[in-house]
Parts: sequence; structure tokens; C-alpha cells
Amino acid sequence: MANQSDQFSFEISLSVLNHLGRNLYRSFMTVLGEAISNSWDADAENVWIYIDKENNNFVVKDDGDGMVSKDFQDKFLKIGYSKRKSGATVTKKGRPFIGRKGIGKLALLSCAKKVSVLTKAKGNEYAGGVIDNSELEKAIKSDMTPDQYQLGEVNREILSKYESGHKHGTIIYFENVNDGIRNTTDYLRKLIALYFKFSLLDNSFNIYIDDKLVTLDDLNDLASNTQFVWKINALSDPYLEKLTTSPNLYKATELTIESAIKGFIASVELPSQLKINMTDEKVTVDLFVNGRLREKDILKHIPSTRVVESYLYGQIHFNELDDEVDRFASSREGIIADDPKYKAMLEQLRDVVARIMSAWDDLRNEVRDDGDPDNPRYTKRERKSRELFNIVSKDFSLPKKSDSRSKVDGWVDGLANDAQFNFSSYAECFISENLMRKYILENKIALSSVAQSEVTRLRTREVENKTAGNINIELRQNNDDLSYLDMTYLAKAVDPQRGSTNTLDTDAKEYKPIRDAIAHTALLTNQAKIKLTSVYENIKTRVKALLSSS
Repeated sequence: MANQSDQFSFEISLSVLNHLGRNLYRSFMTVLGEAISNSWDADAENVWIYIDKENNNFVVKDDGDGMVSKDFQDKFLKIGYSKRKSGATVTKKGRPFIGRKGIGKLALLSCAKKVSVLTKAKGNEYAGGVIDNSELEKAIKSDMTPDQYQLGEVNREILSKYESGHKHGTIIYFENVNDGIRNTTDYLRKLIALYFKFSLLDNSFNIYIDDKLVTLDDLNDLASNTQFVWKINALSDPYLEKLTTSPNLYKATELTIESAIKGFIASVELPSQLKINMTDEKVTVDLFVNGRLREKDILKHIPSTRVVESYLYGQIHFNELDDEVDRFASSREGIIADDPKYKAMLEQLRDVVARIMSAWDDLRNEVRDDGDPDNPRYTKRERKSRELFNIVSKDFSLPKKSDSRSKVDGWVDGLANDAQFNFSSYAECFISENLMRKYILENKIALSSVAQSEVTRLRTREVENKTAGNINIELRQNNDDLSYLDMTYLAKAVDPQRGSTNTLDTDAKEYKPIRDAIAHTALLTNQAKIKLTSVYENIKTRVKALLSSS
């Protein structure tokens, strides 16, 4: 039996590092994100990132508080150390802390074969060391305890150029990155501009890649392709300000909701414009907490299967997720799915997105672009007619600088509803009359003398018109008599019940004047539209009956 006076304590093997998640962060961008977040928490004003793709190395340097030797050992190298342990939630400058559990550094320090850290507080000398991950792997396999594994010494000669002018802060050198640096500098600049929006909280925080400042100008192409934006609860955001002043933006809408959610959702002209050039990366609607990306593509948790979703991007800010409860997944790249506050936020967001999706369809019609085929307000026929009108009408758009553009756009917009009806009606006429011609040919039905006289009259008029127009080409694929006859004469040829009041012939007579008005591109009255719809339903039924009996 153990002696009760013996003193016992935990002894942790280095293998616990793997269980905690040395490989949590799979992408180069998320590793950069952890480094940038550390600089933010250290009250840095500048972060410099230097990429050496050829030699598979990179450096992250900041001018933050830095650390003395004791802090480097007791805080930075203490896995699980949290800056919030004392109850503090903000830095000395008042920035909300991003780090929580103190395990994000595991991925940061494990993403390369060697990681060298140099850090110094103001007025102090550098402290630091080298984590050689190949040696660390041996130590883990040997089941060593943390105090048995010693960091190596930093090769100051390699880092000397980064030390120049560096008065305080931290330099981290990543040597031989595990999966290589596959991303282009332009790609990294764009993603950093999109995802590390600390300037929302402190505009003195700057990020540089190879000494070039990352700015909103890195998002110029995205902004110029944005058609509509919905601002949620008056978010103050520099990119949003850029959007609303863009000459290409068609409309900005203010949405006020009873929620702590803030943000914006925007829509581009084409889904392809959300893809980052030459990558599989796509700009999405992302969740931010205290300025840091916490969940990419938040809409995947409230899927709609509506086509509009593929046009949307934006930012949802919900800082209430950062409180005394740790709601973030161990990977730090998502939220715990069943967290009540998170689930409530998703429900509120679902309502916002539904409103946006409904408004989007109307706005797309206004700018004469394809809308949402899943919106039941329009029938499939009406929507396809509108889409055809949208495509054709754009051929008549005047240059933006034209004094007449606004007036002509108004004229075109005024034709939209009539075009939606007329285009569909013409298609019905085209199909039904050509099917009747096929039927007459198939059944070898002879034309009446009256029909033959009409053919002669129309042929003569066509010759006169071609002569006047100096046209010598054939106009009709089948230059037979039937191609000159409309439904009136075609119906007479096939209807065996001439003289009856309930025949195809009778319907064709009612159809004729409205059909001719459409063929001459006239705008119909509402009464004419109703009449045409009714009569054509009869004609369609009778044509289908004829075809079935053929």
C-alpha cells in the first residue's frame, strides 16, 4: 500500500504534443494566420512576411512587445499558456486577444523541418532557440519528457538581415516548410487582405509581404466585379466603404436586424469572379470574431441549394462568440457545431440570407442578368423569356459616358414585361405552326384553292420586297407552299369539321390578329394577352390531338 506521505505529480511525455495537435493546421495560409494573430496579440504595429519559394523558407517578423528569456520559456514555450488566464481579454493597446488555449503555436512550430525564434523586449537582448522537428520526433519516439528536450541555438548569421533596425518584437524563421510553399505572392496578398482584417479594430496594424504593404487595392478586381451589397447593422469596414463608392456597384442596401450580427453580403456578376486566379480557392461568406477569421464559408451550415448562393461573398462579424466560454474547435478553424449561441446566430443569419436571396432575383432582373431559377414567383417559361430578353437587350446598352444612356436604359426596362410575354408567345406560334406543316406533309393533305391563292400573293410580295432590298439569296429552308401559310390556312387544311363553332379553324381565326400583332413586334394590351393565352391553349390541345392521331 502506498505511503500517504509520498508526494506525487504529473509527468508529461513529449508525445502529448502530437495528441494536442502538432498537425492541426493543414494549409500554409492558416499557419500564416496563427503567426499574424500572435503579432496582433503582442500589440505589434507591423508584421513583415518574407517568402522564399525557391528555397522553401519564409520569415515572419513583427515589432510587437517581444519577450525576455523568462517569458520566452514560461509563456511562449509553455504549451497551453493562455494570455487570458489572469482574466484579461484585451492587450495593453486595448485589442481583444485572439489566442485562447495556447496550443496554436504547436502547428506554427511544427510546419517546417526547423523553426528558429528570436525575440526581444524593448531594451533587452534577444532570446530564442531552434525547434528541430526531426530531433523532436526522435525525442517523442523515445518518450522523453519536455525538460529532457533542449532547443538548439539560433544561427544569427542567417537572421542578421532581419535583425537590422529591429528594436523589439519577434522574428520566426521557417526552414524547409513541410508541404512546400505552393502559393503565389499575389494569391497570399489577396487572401491576407480578405481574411486577416485586423484593420477593422486597429488601423495602425499593417501587414507586409516582401516589404510591400497589403492593402485593399489587392481586392480591386473583386470590388469591381461586385454588383450588389447588403450592409448588415451598419458595419464600419474599409472594404465596404470601397465597395459602396465603386462605379460598378449597382445598389447598396441597408439591413437592420435585432441581433449582434454585423457584416455585409455582396454579390458578383458571375460565380467565376469569386475564384482566385489560378487556384481552387474561392471567396465565400466568412465568419469573423473580433476581426479574425473563425469559419470560412459560413453558408455551408445553412445550405439553400439556390443558385444565388454561388454568387455571394462577404463577412459576418459576431463578437459575442468570444466570451468566457471557449466555443472554438481544437483546430481553431471552426466553431463547435452544437454550441447554443452559435446555433442561434446561424438561425438569425438564415433569415438574413433568405431576405437577400429574394431581393437578389429582383435586382438581377433590373440589371438584365439571369436571376434565380428556383424562385417560384416566375414560371419556367416566363423566366426563360426574360433571360432571352436580358441577353438581347444588352446589345443595345450605350456607353456609360453617353448622355442618352439613362434614357435608353429606361426605354429598354419598360419593354421587359411585354418581352417576357411576347417572346414566349412567339415561340408557341413558331413551334405549333411548324408542327402543323409537318403534319400536312406527312398526311399528304391537299391545300384548298383559297390557300393556293394566298401562297401566290405572298410569293409575289416576297419577290417584290427582295428586289427592293437587292437581296438574291434564298430566305426559307423549305421553299414550299406551306412555308408561306400561317395557322389560319393550316387549320383549314386539316380541320375535318369546317363550319363547326368548336374547331381548330375557329380558334385560328381568333388567334390570327393577335398573332400578327406579335409578329410585327407590337406591345399587346392586357386584354389581348389574356385572349391570346386562352385561344392558344385551345390550339395547343387540338394540335397535340392531331399529332397523336397521325
